[in-house]
Amino acid sequence: MCQDYTNLNKACPKDSFPLPRIDQLVDATAGHELLSFMDAYSDYNQIFMHPTDPTYQRLVNQIFAELIGTSMEVYVDDMLVKSRTANDHLRNLALMFGKLKQYNMLLNPSKCAFGVASGKFLGFVISQRGIEANPDKIRALLDMQVPKTKKEVQSLTGRVAALSRFISKATDRCAPFFKALKGSKRQVDWTSECDRAFDDLKH
Repeated sequence: MCQDYTNLNKACPKDSFPLPRIDQLVDATAGHELLSFMDAYSDYNQIFMHPTDPTYQRLVNQIFAELIGTSMEVYVDDMLVKSRTANDHLRNLALMFGKLKQYNMLLNPSKCAFGVASGKFLGFVISQRGIEANPDKIRALLDMQVPKTKKEVQSLTGRVAALSRFISKATDRCAPFFKALKGSKRQVDWTSECDRAFDDLKH
C-alpha cells in the first residue's frame, strides 16, 4: 500500500542545508584522466524526500563524506568518480560502490557512464584538458529569437548565466536586459541597446 505524504511534506519546515556551488564542483573535476558519471536512484517514497530537496544533499554528503573532494563529487543525485590516473579508477569506483551497497542506494543505469575521458557534469563538458561549454547550451543561445516577453528575457539571462564563465563580462553584457525587465508589465521595454547586446552575444 502506498501512502501520500505530499501534505505532510508541505507542512514540514524547509531544510536550510546549502547546496554545493556548481562552479566549485566543476572546477574540482577538471584535469582527471578517467571519470565515471552516475545518476543516483532511490525509493524516495520510502525516505519521504524529493531528490532536489536540500535534505537529500545532506544525506549524500554524509554517505560519501570520506570520498567527496578526493575521488568523488556529488550534487544532489548527480555523482561523479574522478581519478588522476587510470590505474586509480577501479579502486575509486570500488570505494563508491561499497558506500552504495552499505546504504542500499541504486543507480539509474541509463544515465551512467564508467571510465570515460570526458563527459557532461552539471551542464559543463569536463575532461583532463579542462572545462568546456556544453554545446547544447551554446546552440540554445544561438538559436534563440529576439525575446518579446518578460519570461523570454529571463530565459535569455539564465542561458547567459549558465555560460558566464565562457563569456567575457557576461554580467555587463546583460545590463540592457536587466533594465528591460524592470517594472511589472508583462511586455518588456526592449530597446536598441538590447538589440545590440543580443546581437553581440550571438556573435
